[in-house]
Formats: sequence, C-alpha cells, structure tokens
Amino acid sequence: MKVVCCVYFLLAFCFIPFPGPCTAEDLTSSSSSEASIVVLPSDEAIPALGTREVLEPSIAAEPSPSSDSTDAPISGEPDGGRVQGPVENISPEPPQPEETAETIADPLEPVNRVFFHFNDKLYFWVFKPVATGYKTIVPEDGRVGVRNFFSNLKTPVRLVNCLLQAKFKGAGNETARFFINTTYGIVGVLDPAKKKFKIDKQEADFGQTLGIWGMGPIFYIDWPVLGPSTVRETVGYVGDAFLDPRTYLPSRFLIVNASAWVLEKVNETSLILGEYEALKKAALDPYIALREAYFQYRQNKIKD
Repeated sequence: MKVVCCVYFLLAFCFIPFPGPCTAEDLTSSSSSEASIVVLPSDEAIPALGTREVLEPSIAAEPSPSSDSTDAPISGEPDGGRVQGPVENISPEPPQPEETAETIADPLEPVNRVFFHFNDKLYFWVFKPVATGYKTIVPEDGRVGVRNFFSNLKTPVRLVNCLLQAKFKGAGNETARFFINTTYGIVGVLDPAKKKFKIDKQEADFGQTLGIWGMGPIFYIDWPVLGPSTVRETVGYVGDAFLDPRTYLPSRFLIVNASAWVLEKVNETSLILGEYEALKKAALDPYIALREAYFQYRQNKIKD
C-alpha cells in the first residue's frame, strides 16, 4: 500500500507544470478571458473613439465626466483636443462711438451763402482797400486809441450784462474802468485802467447772457454787412443796442451816428487785416469755415 502511494505521488509531481518568470510579452499575449490584469487605454487613445466610453465596473476605470466639463476633447485640436483651463465666452468689445464736433444748424444755408458772397465782395472791394489806405495814414497807436474810444462808449453794455450774469466783480471793474479811462484816459482814447491799475475789460454782451441763461443758438444767420450771427446773437444785438448811448442821439445826429459806425468798422478792419484772408485760404469751403469758427468762438465766450 505504501508502495502504491509513493508511485501516485511521483506521477503527480512529474506532470504538474511550474510557472516560469513573468514578462510583459507573456501578459499581453494572454487571452482577455484568462488574464487577471487589463491594460486601460491611455488618454490619448480616448478621443480617437469619438466619445468617451464608460468602462465596465469590474475594471478599475475612471468615471465618465459630465458634458459640461472644461477638459472635454475637441475634434481636430492639438493635444488630443483637450481644453486647458476654464473655457470663457469671449466676445469682441463693441465699437466705441466716435466723438463728433459740436456744430450749428443751418436751415437757411442757400440764403446765407448768398449773403456770404455779398459780404465777401464788400470786404475785398470796399472795406479792405479803405482800411488799407486808412492804415497807411493813421499809425497803429492812433487806431488803437480809436478802438479804445468806442469801447469806452460801450461800457454800459458790458456793465449791465455783467450784472445780468451775476458777475459782480466784473461789473465793479467796468465801473472803475469807465471813470478812470474817461478822466485820465482822455474820454477813453487811452487805457490807463489796464496799463497802470491792471483792471481788464470784461467781455460781456446780451447774446452771451442769453446763452448763460440756457438759450441755444437755434440756427445760423449770415446778415448782409453785419456778417455772421445766430438767432440768439441777433436778439442779443438788438438788446445791446438799447444799452448803447449812441442809440439815443437825436435824429439830427443820424449822419454823425452812421459816420461813427463806418469809422469804427474801418478802424477795426485795419487792425485785423489778413486774418480773414488766411482763414479763406486755408479752408476748402470758406463759408463752412467761417460759420464753424464763429460758432465755436461764441460757445467759448459763453463757457468762459
């Protein structure tokens, strides 16, 4: 009996196979049904499938990410189509509106252009030749004295408008200037108030007052002889006429008053010869250039 058991033991020992050393080749060559270890596909291999498949629970696989995950693959992109970091909707900034220069309405442009050409010819044919001859005869100091004289006459215009604009210091300056220049300045021909006492003239008129009160220019008007204006400045011109002492001269002084106006116009033109020519030469459309220059000048006076 013992001999039989030994024989069976020897036979069993001879036919049982012993496993040799394991290699990666041996593992990969094994059948999937017999292997105890499954090699998962790498991340690079997943996008090639088109969708991320959910592996069987028996295999230690990662759960499928949600559809709104930020690292979802995108077809045709490098690095496996994986988006690095959070994805934000970047929309282009809306274009900023360009600032347009402030301008003035001009519904009477056809008529205004006719008056502009009339004034243009009047300047080159009448005022410029007369002012050029006047400039040749009268030295600059004399012409500045004539300007000072007429400016001193208009002191009530500036004084009242300073009060209407609540510029009480300016009203005080105008009062002081009138007494100083009328006495020591030889009825306003000289300007000792500015040269000796440093009291500057206050630029104020009724058109400016209306602008400060909130009235707009409404639209542009180019008056014959008088030149550029607006509805607001035209009303202001009429208002200032009631404050000008020359308005109240008796009718028999009408010729004197008209002559004084012509002298003032010619004298002022002689002091600014060349300015209108320069503006006209530099402008593609002199009418538009003069209109916009006048409008900006009046707006700046109101803002100041």
